[in-house]
Amino acid sequence: MPDAVKVGFVPVSTASRGTLVVFCDDALKFGQAASKALGSSTALVKRAAAANQFKGKSATTLDILAPEGLKANRLIVVGAGKTSALKSSDFLKFGGVLAGKIRSDNGGVTIIAELPSAMMGPDQSAALASGIRLRAYKFDRYKTRKKDGDDAVLRADISIAVADVAAAKKAFAPVNHVVDGVIIARDLVNEPPNVLYPEEFARRASRLRAIGVGINVLDVKAMTKLGMGALLGVGQGSARPSRTVVMRWNGGKKGEPPVAFIGKGVCFDTGGISIKSASGMEDMKGDMGGAACVVGLMHALASRKAKVNAVGVIGLVENMPDGNAQRPGDIVTSMSGQTIEIINTDAEGRLVLADVLWYVTRKFKPKVMVDLATLTGAIMVALGTAHAGLFSNNDELSERLTKAGLETGERVWRMPLAPEYDKLIDSQFADMKNTGGRYGGSITAAQFLQRFIDDTPWAHLDIAGTAMGAPKSDINQSWGSGFGVRLLDRLVAEHYETQR
Repeated sequence: MPDAVKVGFVPVSTASRGTLVVFCDDALKFGQAASKALGSSTALVKRAAAANQFKGKSATTLDILAPEGLKANRLIVVGAGKTSALKSSDFLKFGGVLAGKIRSDNGGVTIIAELPSAMMGPDQSAALASGIRLRAYKFDRYKTRKKDGDDAVLRADISIAVADVAAAKKAFAPVNHVVDGVIIARDLVNEPPNVLYPEEFARRASRLRAIGVGINVLDVKAMTKLGMGALLGVGQGSARPSRTVVMRWNGGKKGEPPVAFIGKGVCFDTGGISIKSASGMEDMKGDMGGAACVVGLMHALASRKAKVNAVGVIGLVENMPDGNAQRPGDIVTSMSGQTIEIINTDAEGRLVLADVLWYVTRKFKPKVMVDLATLTGAIMVALGTAHAGLFSNNDELSERLTKAGLETGERVWRMPLAPEYDKLIDSQFADMKNTGGRYGGSITAAQFLQRFIDDTPWAHLDIAGTAMGAPKSDINQSWGSGFGVRLLDRLVAEHYETQR
């Protein structure tokens, strides 16, 4: 879905048009370029600020008809707060706040990217542009009657006035590809399940071939030959055959072990024979948020030509209560050879991941492995929707993910793994069972996954509370958030990418 908003960079000397946007601090001080653009209107703007009790606090706005003498016809002042306390993530937020204030305007929008002390740097301007694009995203392709007003898609031509256009464009190029990856992930999560089922999901992931990603799609026959009995058991009740998609980006040194990302892709989850209640079941179209993130991430890495070898693998199934569906009490054999007693068919995501994790571990021998899954409601009981749950067998990887989460705003919180929890999934009939009882549900799910990774440094992100239906934010107003793309791209860029 192409953006309806266009964002570009222009010299700061470019005349303002349509809507003018300037920044001030918490003392209502403007920068040199903004003061020049405002001219004699500065005093009137400060009077309007006093009348509206606008004090320039961070991410607050003053929106007024442009005073007489200003070439623009509308003026938005964005508060930057105490500029000495600004963090890089604040500029992304400013872009989102702005996009929420801008209306579709044929006259265009000019944003003077300047703080009171100096013009914004290239990275700050790039973050501003990214925030605008992320906030402007809207999924309305199935609406035949488009809404006006606040619910309308933002259609605007936005120019960001900067000190160095070439430097801003250079800084924006890689992060713009990451934004594209987030949008791809959001689109996938938002699609209805009658449109996006395993075969169609695999076709869409295969589009990454066009940007140099190697694609291999495993069908039911291939997965049967590999012995993926856990994954195939989940999908056997659906009329839609399961798929596993293997994506490879080789941007690093030849022969260097890859970093690997694995996504749960349950395109619709009824719960199977252990069927869910009807209330809210429509949200289970988003039970493939982990797989959506992996596709978006692989797009970002390939598009920005990341200097890394990366593997993305997604297991795609539907969990349906057909007469052929697996039952509670069934025992399946995973690709690892370990047997699993099915206690609850609604604990299906871990079965999908078990075979995919083992496949990746054995075939690619990655240096690190991160899986993402909308795995348990229990993680939402523990953490709500502000953090994803992080489980790991490696302290260094955990610390890196936590740091990347704080930098991007896609925050994670480390949860425990311990032998005491592992005992809860032991089975008297098989090697293990797929649930461990009522308590510690997100932990026992992670303990289950840990049995399929050997000694690979590994992290599991339970994104049930953050990938879909999470509270809206300054940079996301969509039901599907695209959570994880920016987080993992930052992880790769800071720790696993060969230095340019």
